[in-house]
Amino acid sequence: MTAERFSRGREVAFDAPVGRVIGCRDGEVIRATGIPYARAGRFEKPVPMRDLGEFEARKWSPSAPQNPAEEPPLFGPELRELPVSEDCQNLSITLPGDIREGEKLPVIVWIHGGSYVAGAGDSSFTDPARWVGERRAIVVTVSYRLGVLGFLGSALGPANLGLLDQAEAFRWVRRNIAAFGGDPARVTALGESAGADAILHHAAAMGHEVLKGGSEELLFDRAIALSPPLGISEGRSRMNAVGAKVLEQRVEKDSSIEDLLVAQKAIEAASSRFGFAGSMPFGVQYGRDPLPPESEVVAAWHAIAPQIPLLISSVGTEASFFAHSMPFARFLRGVPRVGESAYWAFVEYSSRAVFTKGIDFLAHEWAAAGGISHRAVVPWSVPGNPFGSPHVMDIALLFSREDSWRSALPFEGATWEEIDRAGADLRRYLTQFASGESDHPLTREPRSIRGFTA
Repeated sequence: MTAERFSRGREVAFDAPVGRVIGCRDGEVIRATGIPYARAGRFEKPVPMRDLGEFEARKWSPSAPQNPAEEPPLFGPELRELPVSEDCQNLSITLPGDIREGEKLPVIVWIHGGSYVAGAGDSSFTDPARWVGERRAIVVTVSYRLGVLGFLGSALGPANLGLLDQAEAFRWVRRNIAAFGGDPARVTALGESAGADAILHHAAAMGHEVLKGGSEELLFDRAIALSPPLGISEGRSRMNAVGAKVLEQRVEKDSSIEDLLVAQKAIEAASSRFGFAGSMPFGVQYGRDPLPPESEVVAAWHAIAPQIPLLISSVGTEASFFAHSMPFARFLRGVPRVGESAYWAFVEYSSRAVFTKGIDFLAHEWAAAGGISHRAVVPWSVPGNPFGSPHVMDIALLFSREDSWRSALPFEGATWEEIDRAGADLRRYLTQFASGESDHPLTREPRSIRGFTA
């Protein structure tokens, strides 16, 4: 990478171990997009891409096949139309447009959420351009296999394929990011919701290797887990078995994508009887490569905690994101005189069961094992707004792209300046953590990130 390459129009070339990657300037940032980090046959483990030759990295990464959302989105419509492909193991790199020769910037690898069935690395909702230009970090966004193709183990193929995809993305970053001005020794994994859950389970997989005495490989150096649904990660084996049976009865390995997605909806319906866990029927499976048995997960986290500083957070009213579309919650809210208080009691109970109880537990366990643990809360909300501070609110603030987020229902009543100011505070805080500038011991109470209380 030379200074001359950054001054010649829109085309920018990077000579990396994987090959010559040709990106482009886009406003104040440089992007190299749609880079394949691995490939795999259907229901097969990923194989890393080690030689791309000369690669034109100027198209968005495709999203994994997925069913469309049935409910109107709480945070507004997707603005960017992405291609869809089973070959979705691609990543995109965004770096400052004024990066200097020899710089080694902190690297943040974004693993998107979406209950392991939805989302994409290059979604317009999570465009990192504003963050990169503002805080001088490199952000890598990752797409991976989802749903029946990525997580549900069955006779058709192994479980956790999407998790294995992500692991190959982290390895690609380690091998190649220095060519883009990133510091391969300062790689932070960042995820929200299912993405945060995945990152924590990568940590468990690494800890499992430590306990086995195997060769130590750190996929990342720090972890930021925003609103992981740890309360529904346990006790899922029966539900997984039901899902596998439905899949095996309905499709074959070479069935069409359309038939696979129809089977996925049938699995979601069959999983509804499993309580809170049934709201996320696809997810990581313990005891399947690369994860330890469920009974050993906490020990695995203890083993890796001293090596990986952790920031783990929640928002103010997590479950209001889901409650707004739940018939039962709507019924509660409509009960005369007591309905509003009953509704918020339900939201608080659900938030604790699915999110905050597990988050609190892991934050303290991480510290007890000798690790650096930050427990934070992002309580930002608009006074009078009926949604409070719902799940995904932190992502809307973090990626503060006005044309994507300004129409979000939880933002009604606030100006964009107020929203963007809160987003700037969050971007600063997370970048400081990724840079190693904000380590502090765990406190007894969750830390409220400054500037976010309405």
